[in-house]
Amino acid sequence: MPRSAPAGIASGQCLCGRVAFEIDVPARWAWHDHSSPSRRAHGAAYATYVGSWRKRLRITSGADAITCYEDDAAKATRSFCSSCGSPVFYERARSPHMVNIPRALFAARTGREPLYHVAIEEAPDWAYTGAPLVPLKGFPGVVWQRAQRKKRGSREGMF
Repeated sequence: MPRSAPAGIASGQCLCGRVAFEIDVPARWAWHDHSSPSRRAHGAAYATYVGSWRKRLRITSGADAITCYEDDAAKATRSFCSSCGSPVFYERARSPHMVNIPRALFAARTGREPLYHVAIEEAPDWAYTGAPLVPLKGFPGVVWQRAQRKKRGSREGMF
């Protein structure tokens, strides 16, 4: 059975724009990674990645600006832009034909929505979990999660 041609190209870049790349879309998969190493590498509650076949990734500029951190314990390599520090690639020894790219580096769609959560049991207790948010009066564009109010006179648990 012949392979289907890519549906298009998704371009991405680091914060400063020195490292730029593109992948053929659709990406292979997408997920949210709640693991401690990804949180630390990204400085965030979790990292969202898209996975691509290595042969479908092209670095279009800044290959010389990519620096790597080898995590021997995890048997993984994390690559960063040496100018701005943006994480750009995450590669695992057990998947040598794949490269994982932070979803936030792409301006347009990658052909995959992140449907999977990895290491959800490692999610920190301070991470946003989808609770309702309301606008913060006097601060346009800021929303917040109100504290839960206890119901007065509740008879719950009395019987």
